[in-house]
Amino acid sequence: MPILIVVLGVVMLLLLITVGKINAFISFVIVTLFVGLSMGLSLNDTVEALKQGIGDTLGLLVLILGFGAMLGRIIADSGAAQRITKALIAAFGLKRIHWALMLAGFIVGIPMFYSVGFVILIPIVFTMAAATGLPLIFIGLPMLASLSVTHGFLPPHPAPTAMADMFGANMGLTMLLGIVVAIPTILVAGPLLSPRFKKIKATPLKDFTGEKEIPDDELPSTLLSLLAALMPVILIGLSEILSHFFDQSSTLYGLTKGVGNPVIAMLLSLLFALFTLSLRNGNKMSELMKDLAHSISSIAMILLIIAGAGGLKAVMVASGISEYLGEILRQWGGSPLILAWLIAAAIRVSIGSATVAAMTAASIVLPLVSDPTVSPELMVLAIGSGSLVLSHVNDGGFWLFKEYFNLTVKETLATWTVMETIIGVVGLAGVLLLNVFI
Repeated sequence: MPILIVVLGVVMLLLLITVGKINAFISFVIVTLFVGLSMGLSLNDTVEALKQGIGDTLGLLVLILGFGAMLGRIIADSGAAQRITKALIAAFGLKRIHWALMLAGFIVGIPMFYSVGFVILIPIVFTMAAATGLPLIFIGLPMLASLSVTHGFLPPHPAPTAMADMFGANMGLTMLLGIVVAIPTILVAGPLLSPRFKKIKATPLKDFTGEKEIPDDELPSTLLSLLAALMPVILIGLSEILSHFFDQSSTLYGLTKGVGNPVIAMLLSLLFALFTLSLRNGNKMSELMKDLAHSISSIAMILLIIAGAGGLKAVMVASGISEYLGEILRQWGGSPLILAWLIAAAIRVSIGSATVAAMTAASIVLPLVSDPTVSPELMVLAIGSGSLVLSHVNDGGFWLFKEYFNLTVKETLATWTVMETIIGVVGLAGVLLLNVFI
């Protein structure tokens, strides 16, 4: 009976979002109430579990994603993203411009949400394509591969951060392993794949080529731009490495671990960017605070969707479904990482949203993480990989790419969908390879 309720719940979630066109957060709440009541919980107990799940999920995410959204806004508005891209293009040269844009997408993509990074960097891609005469897809796809990988694999992006918290994964280790998997994944799905699409002619609409660039003399330095964009990774990564050299009872150990705490790392990164990038041209603090407050609006719905998934997870635990599912899933003869990837991929194909797919899959496979042989960090990456495959017409990212590059649906399927699927498959291969050594 519990497995039937789970299946019905997932089917209901799919139908509410895809057929009913109901907001994902509302859909999660409806499904959560259905699951709780169907399992014999009272309406009051179901709501209490829902509240607890939402509270537990948002406790960490509000801080990390809030600071992350503000940091991304500063990186964009200050011209740091523009400076990083121009510096890399100058360093790599025109012949390897697609490699330069790939690296720019990766650096900018770490602190910046996918849609924001896309809108900020795509005018630079269009400008470079026009100046060099190179095919637009050839130089643009590697950058988008980087943005997509960072969105699916790395904290402080929403789904990886939420899953790491849900699974009790070490955030720093998740980020470090995510980077290890991300590098070969981006290489395959970006500069190694894009030459195959040189014959596809993309002619962006004029509406999408009018973004104003900041004059060079007003841009921050390359070093400062790189440091501000990469500071979260630097702080969390160094903390994870340096903590092994100090005694756990020492003050230095506590300080090192504290600075590497994702919340503190994001706050320090935000303050650094604020005082070195935003205030350097005489901008007023009051105006900057208004801009940062506005940046939070971009993550409001993402937070609610993840909160809804957290509520579903809590009700599944309270009703005993998680324990029951754990017994069923443990009978799977294959790798738990592959199973998690398959569940995330199936939901991704059905719903379209990578975030919803990742969080729903995480709720289902949560019991598997209690197995000491399963790495929670690799489980985050496996689900993140699965949540990116086979993007098609029900995914907003599909249409964002299609419209900006002015392609047909067939051409978008042949380029964007192939790229996203390669990311998912290569990402899983990287996870399984790491699993041999961890």
